[in-house]
Amino acid sequence: MSAAQQLPDRARVVIIGGGVIGTSIAYHLAHEGVTDVVLLERDRLTSGTTWHAAGLMTCFGTTSETLTGIRLYSRDLFARLEAETGLSTGFRPVGLVEAVGDTDRLEEYRRVAAFQRRLGLDVEEIGVAEMADLFPHATMDGLIAGFHVPGDGRVNPVDLTMSLARGARTRGVRIVEGVTAGDVITRPDGALPRVTGLRTSAGDIECEVVVNCTGMWARQLGERHGVVIPNQAAEHYYLITDTIEGLDPNGPVFEDPANYGYYREEGGGMMVGLFEPEAAAWNLDGIPDDFSFGTIPPDWERMAPALEAAMSRVPITLEAGVRTFFCGPESFTPDRLPAVGEAPNLQGYFVAAGLNSVGILSSGGLGRVVAQWISSGRPDVDVTGIDVARFMPHQLQRDYRRDRVTEVLGKTYAAHTPGIELVTGRGAFVSPVHSEMVAAGAYLRDVSGWESADWYAGDGQTPHVTPSWGRQPWFDAWEAEHRAVREAVGLIDMSFMATFEVGGADAGAVLERVSAGHVDDEVDRITYTQWLGPDGGIEADLTVTKRGENDFLVVASDTAHGHTLAWLRRQIGDADVTITDVTEATGQLNVQGPLSRDLLAELTDADLSTEAFPFRTARTITVAGVEVLCVRITYVGELGYELYLPRDRTGAVWTALRERGTAYGLRPVGLRALGSLRLEKAYRDYGHDIDNTDTVGMAGLGFAVDIDTDFIGREAVLTERANPRHDRLVQVLLEDPEPLMFGAEVLLRDGVPVGDVRSASYGWTLVGAVGIASVAHSAPVTKAWLDEGAWEVDIAGTLHPATVSLRPLYDPTSERVRT
Repeated sequence: MSAAQQLPDRARVVIIGGGVIGTSIAYHLAHEGVTDVVLLERDRLTSGTTWHAAGLMTCFGTTSETLTGIRLYSRDLFARLEAETGLSTGFRPVGLVEAVGDTDRLEEYRRVAAFQRRLGLDVEEIGVAEMADLFPHATMDGLIAGFHVPGDGRVNPVDLTMSLARGARTRGVRIVEGVTAGDVITRPDGALPRVTGLRTSAGDIECEVVVNCTGMWARQLGERHGVVIPNQAAEHYYLITDTIEGLDPNGPVFEDPANYGYYREEGGGMMVGLFEPEAAAWNLDGIPDDFSFGTIPPDWERMAPALEAAMSRVPITLEAGVRTFFCGPESFTPDRLPAVGEAPNLQGYFVAAGLNSVGILSSGGLGRVVAQWISSGRPDVDVTGIDVARFMPHQLQRDYRRDRVTEVLGKTYAAHTPGIELVTGRGAFVSPVHSEMVAAGAYLRDVSGWESADWYAGDGQTPHVTPSWGRQPWFDAWEAEHRAVREAVGLIDMSFMATFEVGGADAGAVLERVSAGHVDDEVDRITYTQWLGPDGGIEADLTVTKRGENDFLVVASDTAHGHTLAWLRRQIGDADVTITDVTEATGQLNVQGPLSRDLLAELTDADLSTEAFPFRTARTITVAGVEVLCVRITYVGELGYELYLPRDRTGAVWTALRERGTAYGLRPVGLRALGSLRLEKAYRDYGHDIDNTDTVGMAGLGFAVDIDTDFIGREAVLTERANPRHDRLVQVLLEDPEPLMFGAEVLLRDGVPVGDVRSASYGWTLVGAVGIASVAHSAPVTKAWLDEGAWEVDIAGTLHPATVSLRPLYDPTSERVRT
């Protein structure tokens, strides 16, 4: 039967791509009861990158609950799939040994191990002698410790894909090989188009959902469909030696990231895989459509140093002959996290791509997540870090992809020590006060493509950072900025914040329905609110300012830019609403601290007294001769103001504030202090402390909800109020002022792990490391339950006593904010 004869006229879901990801989604859709599915493969199953994958099934190494869960589920699925389908996946739980050669990596892995152990991964730290017993082929020179995961191992990628495909077919999914996908067919649907079909080489097929699972082709297919998926193919290498006598086929996988290598038995020989520090992009202009089961000519000169380092760890590989030296392409995203979810600009178009060389070991869990998302309309895990909506058009640029993939692939096996910053692809957006910040000694960091100040070395000074898990000399500057906001006044540039003007005859009504707070209230008023899904999950955490009748300003965090915009557009329907993204055209300066009113009074004729300009007022005034929207609001827990103004006038206001601010102790303040200040006040940050699986009740944000309004998710909020969840966000403060927290530390009550720290900093006012954590209990979390427990935080295996609170430990009544 020809491909055209196999292709039906319609299906509910069409999956493009017959690798391990596409077949896994098909398999899991069928298990969700969605069997009206067609999977299209342009050639044969596995012909892209799946066929040549190394087949590692390792869970160790991430402090993401979502990614750990995806890996654990995958490992479990691979072990049981043969019993269902009759086809083996080749999974063998031979174990993983992860080698450590320096103290920074040891600190990192101890933190990772504690976090993943709480989520169910069996992992233990072992000594050098134990490593030698488990993997006797490696020299232990220079190693100081290791981590053993007995349940990890290896899998056969082709066998796994065929088993998933059979499981999908058995339940009714149709898999059609030899068919190439073309354009998507869409129709208008409110503010966003909606998928209605797909053109293919075998004819058109009507559908409700298209899923782009095309691996290294995902970017170019996405561009054809108007969707940003900036993954880029790069060269990836491994070799397989000739037969080595005595090599145990059930020996563990061994990884030595410091020497760039991973090792396992393969066909009687040793596989030596590489993640070299000097990587190379491949085919920047696009992957050929007919590239199937293909290889790349190796670059021996570039690879020689990394290959020699990797083989030196296992000297027997230097003595054996080389049976295969393989170079093939794999694709990577700019942040080495997957591209997953519904496209922000096209309803019904899903993406599951950009797996960054962990596609096999992620395939089972990722397939489950995407299938559940499609079938129910809502993901059941935190997707804020992997949402395809986070990507931006500039990341598609050729030079950006070339430079960034080289760097991120080169850092695959690098240690993740705090302070390390990516350096390629920087400067896509710059603040309107960029030059002023640089002159003030800003240490710049990348913030969703923006160059923003992390901290300031001082006027005319050059900032320096040495990545470290410990305290650094620049902590003094950070502390001074923090204290300036608490005791005097700080000036913070936040022009990177996502800023949207929303207007039209129905703007107020739509925003009122989308927002859990009452936002269509008085003119000149700002409202802090959440946008919820029908199930009560938080989709956005932001402010809405009513500037006039049907004239609103919506401000969200930089990381939620694409998702927030897409969420609002999906709710508009046929309403008369216009949305204008004014982020790049708008400057935002924050003037925060107990002396902020006094300073601004020097530069404006407006009455800023509490009586005339109370908390949550938003009014257009003149500051230093420039018309600005002045909003009395804070994200640091002090009296303060946000100033919104035209980009080209922002520098003049910055300069005036700095000149007049000298008398008030003003300091430029970076994001490092913003983080420590907001965490002392327990203010939440979407994508870090709260995500789409959290609710306003669980997050402690019920105060921001107006239950008398008719908003999306209202019924879910009422249900939760009647039956509270058994997990809760809390504030955590270490009692010892010396240890540092960075996030992902495990929280224990009476010696039992009950949660983990979602984000953390150092609280210079509270004198200790401070963070926001989630905790779970067998009943609703109450103050009494918290107070009755003895709390500790596990930092790299050492327990530190802590205080845990439902209320902010700094200014719990918010008196400083409102007076």
